[in-house]
Amino acid sequence: MSNNVPITVAHGDGIGPEIMAATLHILKEAGARLDIETIEIGEKVYLAGNSAGIAPEAWDSLRRTKVFLKAPITTPQGGGYKSLNVAVRKTLGLYANVRPCVSYHPFVETKHPVMDVVIVRENEEDLYAGIEYRQTDQVEECLKLISRPGCEKIVRYAFEYARRNNRKKVTCFIKDNIMKQTDGLFHRVFDEISTDYTDITADHWIVDIGAAKLADPPENFDVVVMPNLYGDILSDVAAQIAGSVGLAGSANIGENVAMFEAIHGSAPRRAGQNLANPSGLLLGAVLMLVHINQTDIAERVHNAWLRTLEDGVHTYDIFTDGVSKEKVGTKEFAEAVVKRLGQKPETLKAISYKAGDEAVEAKPLISNRAPAKKELVGVDVFLDWHTGSAEELGASLQAVKTEGVKLALISNRGVEVWPAGQPDTFCTDHWRCRYFANDSTITHAQITTLLQAVAGAGFDFIKTENLYNFDGKAGYSGATK
Repeated sequence: MSNNVPITVAHGDGIGPEIMAATLHILKEAGARLDIETIEIGEKVYLAGNSAGIAPEAWDSLRRTKVFLKAPITTPQGGGYKSLNVAVRKTLGLYANVRPCVSYHPFVETKHPVMDVVIVRENEEDLYAGIEYRQTDQVEECLKLISRPGCEKIVRYAFEYARRNNRKKVTCFIKDNIMKQTDGLFHRVFDEISTDYTDITADHWIVDIGAAKLADPPENFDVVVMPNLYGDILSDVAAQIAGSVGLAGSANIGENVAMFEAIHGSAPRRAGQNLANPSGLLLGAVLMLVHINQTDIAERVHNAWLRTLEDGVHTYDIFTDGVSKEKVGTKEFAEAVVKRLGQKPETLKAISYKAGDEAVEAKPLISNRAPAKKELVGVDVFLDWHTGSAEELGASLQAVKTEGVKLALISNRGVEVWPAGQPDTFCTDHWRCRYFANDSTITHAQITTLLQAVAGAGFDFIKTENLYNFDGKAGYSGATK
């Protein structure tokens, strides 16, 4: 019986086929024990009429092999085409995106010669749930969804990754001084889970100042965990300040399936010219080898790649006069790495992977907690209204007869404009009208009656959000005064 591990490979678009060919050539020459299934994804599939960019039979391959090595793809311009990356991550539950960002000074130009940071990004939710609406003529909405299970999985993964890889600190980036509910949940879960890892330092930063500190000096960070949007942006920033986005690979880890890729795009302008740097995809493949426990091959490839950089054999994107010795194309770079298999770097730190480490293996643990007591105490009714001032709207709504509820405030884009508004506040046609129960709680029937009354008075309600208390604490935000 073969000891080979089955994997699914997609050659992608643009520079994808070239860098995948280079990567697979290096893996083969290094002795990687793989059985490869090839699938078609990306531009051709999109243009054939599949809006997801991936055919149904390709999903069968991914579920069968559970390991996906993916080259960059091109999404055609224009509406109607879904993000393939988002589709794969969410469909297969690839909740953790792992991006090591390492500097290779003095062989690759960087202002941060000792940078070695791993970004662990939540991969399934946040604003990337992609739930958006146009609600009025002037206002569009995107829902930010953060779940406790999603937070627990990614935070626990970050600490487990740190422990397995001898990392000393995990830092959380959030914006819970503003988004107290969503980012606040992420922060609370981080604090809860960190108590299980007393051998690892845990700290947190508000994302804006944290991003500034990550940009300079990044050596103060080790593993950084954050929600989806911040992680997407800052992992690219971290890769670039380390030396080049083109050198960074990433792993997308789920409970059953994992996907490995470069973090850069398909660069169609460089396609077919034997120019592209295959390093990002190759380092993604190294993460894959560790994941499938072929750590001997991962170490062999990684060290040969480092030695190639060290010897000054560089593609155009990192070529620097006085440092680089030879400018090569995609194929020639791959051959240079193959030539150095079995060698280790002399200046850069050699890589060592321990068998069985599975440095990117996921061990998600979700707490088994009792649900909080939930009480319905009010409702926010959102209106499309553009015929007067906040004072006029408040007076008109107060004139509407309601049963068991009273109007408490009106806000516009989160700023209170009634009853304690300020004359300088700019208002759009999108209004949040908050009603609370006359008693402690209200019913869904009372909300339905309220909406009927509001509509009967000629108002266009565009959405509602129920207001709940959980264990006696408000589960909703207030308005800015």
